[in-house]
Amino acid sequence: MYVLGINAAFHDSAAALVKDGKIIAAAEEERFTHIKHGKRPLPFSTYELPFHAIDYCLKTAGIHLKDVDRFAYSFDPQGMEENLLDNENLRPYTNNNLDDVLTEPEINVYKDWDELFLNYIKNAPEQLRDGYPHHLQKRFAGAGSLREKWHFVNHHIAHAASAFYPSPYEKAAVITLDGRGEKATTGYFLGEGNVMTQLATVDMPHSLGMLYEKITTYLGFLHSSDEYKVMALASYGKPKYVDEFRSVIHVGDNGNYTIDEFEPEKWWGIGRMKDDSFDEIHFDIAHSLQKVLEETVLQLVNWLYSKTDSENLCMAGGVALNCVMNAVIRDKSPFKNIWVQPAAGDAGTALGAALWVDVNLNTKRSTGRYAAIMDHVYWGPSYSDEEIEKFMIWAKTPYRKLTDVAKETAAILADNKIIAWYQGRMEFGPRSLGSRSILASPIPQEMQARLNDIKDREDFRPVAPVVLEEDVAEWFVGGSFSPFMLFVYPVQADKADKIPAVRHTDGTARVQTINRDQHPEYYDLIREFKKLTGVPVLVNTSFNTRGEPIVCSPRDAIECFWTSPFDALIINSFILEK
Repeated sequence: MYVLGINAAFHDSAAALVKDGKIIAAAEEERFTHIKHGKRPLPFSTYELPFHAIDYCLKTAGIHLKDVDRFAYSFDPQGMEENLLDNENLRPYTNNNLDDVLTEPEINVYKDWDELFLNYIKNAPEQLRDGYPHHLQKRFAGAGSLREKWHFVNHHIAHAASAFYPSPYEKAAVITLDGRGEKATTGYFLGEGNVMTQLATVDMPHSLGMLYEKITTYLGFLHSSDEYKVMALASYGKPKYVDEFRSVIHVGDNGNYTIDEFEPEKWWGIGRMKDDSFDEIHFDIAHSLQKVLEETVLQLVNWLYSKTDSENLCMAGGVALNCVMNAVIRDKSPFKNIWVQPAAGDAGTALGAALWVDVNLNTKRSTGRYAAIMDHVYWGPSYSDEEIEKFMIWAKTPYRKLTDVAKETAAILADNKIIAWYQGRMEFGPRSLGSRSILASPIPQEMQARLNDIKDREDFRPVAPVVLEEDVAEWFVGGSFSPFMLFVYPVQADKADKIPAVRHTDGTARVQTINRDQHPEYYDLIREFKKLTGVPVLVNTSFNTRGEPIVCSPRDAIECFWTSPFDALIINSFILEK
């Protein structure tokens, strides 16, 4: 059974195709349209479905829209008014209640939301059937009515499903943290086998995600986009304003919390504007916010542990992309194992919604695993040597073919040159993890500044290391399996001078580990670099420039290469040089 998951309600529009518990394809719309995050999270943008990502998913499976058995949209308009804490609503669907699930609910518009927003969501089946771009007609035309195949899935349930079902655990506590869904901003769940039960929620207006968004805006960044920059900025500051943040956040003893309304301008004056300089106050505000977020979420997961008695924790929602916070939970919470959905933001809800419907329609309340473990993120498009060479010939681009990609590329990197690296299927989620990456040696101190200049990024932004899985503990304190770059680790003291480019100002690094099963070409390259330098580490940052999404197609890669000061592009078995 094919289940197509769709995220379009807010931002990070995406599609994912699942068949019988296995992921077939998943991708964000931004990679095809070159519009960062797909669109802005505004009510009048909700009609914009991820047609290109959907087309890619259908093409990968060799099917058409009419062949999809179920559609899972990661927002339930009915949930705007209803409290979904009834556990029976969260149990797998049965033959007795499936018809009820497929019946379009009567919807009254939630008073604080734009009616246009809900109407676009309610009419998404018709928009998908009739609103596709003309050049995608081949796979969309003739689909007929989709309403009877359509499921609206609660936003936080989709987040939770994306975290639990593909995790390596048979039983796990699950926490979801984001700006907002229909009403919830935080969700607590317990997953066992194929059953996921919701334990509690925290609802609007109390939201740690929206608190972080508010300060992101105050510091001159774009909310729902640049929160990761605030996390990076935080390491340069001091906890000067933690008492201010603590004064407005009130954590209860049952997983609940409230956040008082406040205006940063009354505390600190007029906020920073984009392109203004950064002053000490900005560093201190970011640092204080980050610290209070960490201590607050630690209290929440401690409560969740007491309710679930599970050693395993799964996390999703945009806040779960905060790798510094994740490391605090790893090191200070009672949970022994933590798995974070690599596409933890809203893009991941497309996958979660598809898995939720697929699992619930194909299993009964048994304890055996149905969904396959998500052990990598390479679910996007790939291109053959033949396709790439055909395009380069057509574009009259000079190139040559490498005889040993790993060995020859490692020599370029050992010469302190910066390369763009394009291999295999594109990553799903916000991180480049070795398929669409910019790579460099971590040995020169100035490499961070060079990369930030090339990508036109702020000077304070760190760059991250990828390390051979077998060497991670030798180079990073407490280093362990970390394939998705979602945790920070301190750099070992005796290694700090050997990889200064990836060591952040606080002594940590956001680490990705790699083994050969995950990505053979990527692993072999780092192994060859180790042979030349003795260092099993490379700098890995996303293959894009400022304001642009990560590259997707060969054309994207070559255009980015020729308009940026990279030294070389390694694209499959070919090299382009300047």
